[in-house]
Amino acid sequence: MSESLSWMQTGDTLALSGELDQDVLLPLWEMREEAVKGITSIDLSRVSRVDTGGLALLLHLIDLAKKQGNNVTLQGVNDKVYTLAKLYNLPADVLPR
Repeated sequence: MSESLSWMQTGDTLALSGELDQDVLLPLWEMREEAVKGITSIDLSRVSRVDTGGLALLLHLIDLAKKQGNNVTLQGVNDKVYTLAKLYNLPADVLPR
């Protein structure tokens, strides 16, 4: 069973906590536009696991923030996230560092 996913926006940072896993993404997906409003940073330091569904949602959140006019950086990213992106042949610049 997957650990739940929670999120909190503090200032311009969206902090995610738990697992970014396809089994628990729906609540964040449903709130995605509101969740990224005004953010310039996504903090993943409390994320314990990311699967392909989680990576897809993360990329979507970054894209939504960009469409709102914000450049987004990532904080606390585990190297496994970048490895997962590389395994799917995603461009190196798709995940900001």
